[in-house]
Amino acid sequence: MNDQIKQHYLADSPPTVVKLEVKSHFDKLQDDKLRKYAHFISRAAFQGTRITLRQVSPESEPIYDLIVLLYHACNGDWPSLARKTNVSDEHLRFFLEYATQFLGNCGNYKGFGDSKFIPRLPASAFEALASATPETRAAFEKADKTGGGIYETKEQSFMHLGYPDKGHMTTYYPDSPSITQEEITAIGDLMEQKHLPLENTRLRKTQSGDFELLIASGISSPPSRDRDLGDADSWELNSPLKGKTLRLVFGDHQEEMAKIAHSVKLAELNSANDNQKQMLSAYSKSFGAGSIEAFKESQRIWVKDQKPALETNLGFVETYRDPHGVRGEWEGFVALVNLERTRAFGALVDSAEGMIPKLPWGKDFEKDKFLSPDFTSLEVLSFQSSGIPAGINLPNYDDIRQNLGFKNVSLGNVLSAKAPNEPIPFISEKDLEVYRRCRDAAFEVQVGIHELLGHGTGKLLQETAPGEYNFDISNPPVSPVTGKPVSSWYKPGQTWSSVFGAIASSYEECRAECVAMALSCDFSILKIFGLGDGKEDLAGEAGDVLYTSYLQMARAGLVALEFWDPKARKWGQAHMQARYSILRTFLDAGDDFVKLVYNKEDLSDLEIHLDRSKILTHGRPAVEKYLQKLHVYKSTADFQAGKQLYDDITSVDEWWETKVREVVLQNRVPRKVFVQGNTVLEGDKVILKEYEPTLEGMIQSFVERDV
Repeated sequence: MNDQIKQHYLADSPPTVVKLEVKSHFDKLQDDKLRKYAHFISRAAFQGTRITLRQVSPESEPIYDLIVLLYHACNGDWPSLARKTNVSDEHLRFFLEYATQFLGNCGNYKGFGDSKFIPRLPASAFEALASATPETRAAFEKADKTGGGIYETKEQSFMHLGYPDKGHMTTYYPDSPSITQEEITAIGDLMEQKHLPLENTRLRKTQSGDFELLIASGISSPPSRDRDLGDADSWELNSPLKGKTLRLVFGDHQEEMAKIAHSVKLAELNSANDNQKQMLSAYSKSFGAGSIEAFKESQRIWVKDQKPALETNLGFVETYRDPHGVRGEWEGFVALVNLERTRAFGALVDSAEGMIPKLPWGKDFEKDKFLSPDFTSLEVLSFQSSGIPAGINLPNYDDIRQNLGFKNVSLGNVLSAKAPNEPIPFISEKDLEVYRRCRDAAFEVQVGIHELLGHGTGKLLQETAPGEYNFDISNPPVSPVTGKPVSSWYKPGQTWSSVFGAIASSYEECRAECVAMALSCDFSILKIFGLGDGKEDLAGEAGDVLYTSYLQMARAGLVALEFWDPKARKWGQAHMQARYSILRTFLDAGDDFVKLVYNKEDLSDLEIHLDRSKILTHGRPAVEKYLQKLHVYKSTADFQAGKQLYDDITSVDEWWETKVREVVLQNRVPRKVFVQGNTVLEGDKVILKEYEPTLEGMIQSFVERDV
């Protein structure tokens, strides 16, 4: 890899470190039982840290151990460690920056972007720093020799997560360099027929060519009554894997899963109601025995637990980082309800049934009944994952969402967290004032609509059982895209993710973002958020927020090019691929609605110009036309049409790749790294310990929650 390309993979210097402010909300939580509930769920979430690390790369867990050991070697006095090992101040700073970014991403691949990052200090300086004790020296050798190591950059394709047979990194298919995408698909198809969900699994190809499905569980031999498939644990495979076998192997991440199940049991003793007790009991069974059916039961109960003072969720949830799009990354969170902001979201929920008919598809492609969800604004206390989102819509199971409902949350202290003097590339000087003033409000509106009316809408046309349908098969709905009756739908056992596979996550994020762009143009929705009086006024406060919302999306689509890998010809981040496609939609709306303006050949003065007066006449109609296709193809399981649409609009030609991407990389703003507090049990009381938003504070916070 040449030095210029290698520069793109260096750790941020400095990373943007911000504090996740929550103390004022935690202090209001006076109930000791609630505090203990929060504490034990937080512990359960962070007890999965090593699982997340293992799901990133083989070397991530050894690097984590090295960072923790180095902290203990100097008791957090980093300058003394540098002096002892004769490492310069600059090289120490580079190490601390790398360690902070590593911990913020829970691994050495970016949680938002899936590309590897390497330290800026030379390997010799890192090795010198690690010479402090025999333990740190051994840890460095292990970290640098495991998997791709700390510094390995020879193969550019190996610098990105993806399928092994494409030369990319993944640990969802451990010790299986020869496993192919076709083999992964064949195993997935078999498990779909057996009705075994795969979120808590990894797949290994053995030296004999047989396969092992590794199931995360706290015990290695759960009783058959607790297993999703009872006694069944192996199968002879058919074509294209004829002659090979698949065997279920329980006990993946066994030590961590056992700890998590135990912490969940302790939380259950402090639960506030029967719903929470039943939910945590189902969690405990799932994490102990490896049952996804038990996990789904926990989610059914979770949906019913409306308006709790504390909101939480745990498990193998999001499937973004599995190249096949079906295996979930471990995550967990605990958050406190912000009652004031929640009232606005409650009003949005109340308006939802009146808003859904404004979307560009008919009632045949929408749920028979909108299941009014819980929608709360939360202040995050603890969030263990490879990155903290701004909003969440769960559960991810369509059968639960369509029949029981879902929950939406907006994470207020994540939305509002900012570094001082943060630059905003590509926004023109004339727009900076309104952009800075309105971006928080615009993003809150976007997140609210995205989660509630984006992910929360839509019906999958299904053959729910052989010969049984959730639509009139004798008179199928007419597609608003083709004007003809639909001819495809989901077959028994098929799910959205199993049909759309690797593109499912990004495609769905795009659909939800388009819903947000379309409905943020509705001034009655803006009024719900305290913006304007509900009357159309592009020049007033609500108009400023709408304008900023469209500018923000256009800018996001532009900076998304950071996450495009030219060599592998693939996108590294689901949301950013989606936002790029929406920018392309804006540009294709015509009549100079959105333009990329520049005078210099190298595009160094590139700016986004967006005509505010054309948002309603050009922007919204263009988005709705795109959204209609995205939605109908999803509803009807039309993977071929959906993939062609999405591949075409997210393709990156030479100009975008060589010109625009280069200026995007030159103006890249480091992604935020959040320093979280720790809950500590002192006697019978739970207290919150906070840390400074510094490199040292970030590392200390992780060391002190290392469980």
